[in-house]
Amino acid sequence: MVYRIHFTVQDLARTRVAQAPMPLHELELAARALQSRSRPARLDAWRHRARARLTAPARMVLALMPAVGCSPDFLSPARAGGVEDLLEQVRSTPRAHVRTNLLETARRRPSLPAWARRLADDASLFAELCTGLGDLHTCLLAPHWDRFTAHLEADRPLRLQQLLTGGIEQLLTRANPQWMRWKAPVLEVRMPNGADRDVRLDGEGLLLVPSTFCTRAIVTDGPPVSVSYPASPDRHPGDLTVPASVPGRTRSAGASMLLGRTRTMVLTTVAEHPGCSTKELAARAGIAPASASEHATVLREAGLIRSLRHRNSMLHSLTPLGLALLNTPEEG
Repeated sequence: MVYRIHFTVQDLARTRVAQAPMPLHELELAARALQSRSRPARLDAWRHRARARLTAPARMVLALMPAVGCSPDFLSPARAGGVEDLLEQVRSTPRAHVRTNLLETARRRPSLPAWARRLADDASLFAELCTGLGDLHTCLLAPHWDRFTAHLEADRPLRLQQLLTGGIEQLLTRANPQWMRWKAPVLEVRMPNGADRDVRLDGEGLLLVPSTFCTRAIVTDGPPVSVSYPASPDRHPGDLTVPASVPGRTRSAGASMLLGRTRTMVLTTVAEHPGCSTKELAARAGIAPASASEHATVLREAGLIRSLRHRNSMLHSLTPLGLALLNTPEEG
């Protein structure tokens, strides 16, 4: 069964890719991944660590965010921003909206916990749920947020190239071809839970949301309507769910030894032109394409840049370590 998302000319003109991570939306996808038995075994270590740290309020939230099936949308707004600000928005959700949202969720998901039906009228219960939402973020995402952010940022150059070379059609077709199919003027999104629905965008356009934990397409009601898709398809979250080590003196010194004048220029060029191809990198740095490719390989292996393949091109962008290295002041 599918969601059929209908586009008008105005909707196509206003379709875009999210510019920044959406912490609570990503948290819901992480919560689903935590509970799913079909998720890759490479997430097992992350699951084990996370489950050991779950608080009782966090488990309440998990009860509302199953591995498969709908969950109350007021808990996971598709908005960018700071976590504390977003949590405050959830705490301030009008009780009428909470009540209506829970009734709709219960209609589509009869297994909703009985206590959830009291959330709109029980202030202390609702406050405990909001506390659990913060606890869950601390447990699932906070230790790895820099890695997740870098993963999502690396996806943007790929989508930009798709948009530039093939327009909105290519962007919609290639974002998640296993679960999404473009049949102009309708985007069909395959749903694993048997849902069948027609969605009108009403001129607001579609928001495409890259996600670290998404392995299929997730449709979220708007406005605007959003569809989540797996970010950076040539990478997987398995290497992102190991806590990032803090770059120490040894690693910084080792990376610095790689950078002669030309390699520093290459790294700086990538920083100033994120998403540039190897050919563009060579032209901007004033070196041969073969030399640009060689330097990019060394910088990538050192963890200073990341590269994504788009058709026959490699698109390069800076990593947090590369940025930190460029920002390190010279010793006098």
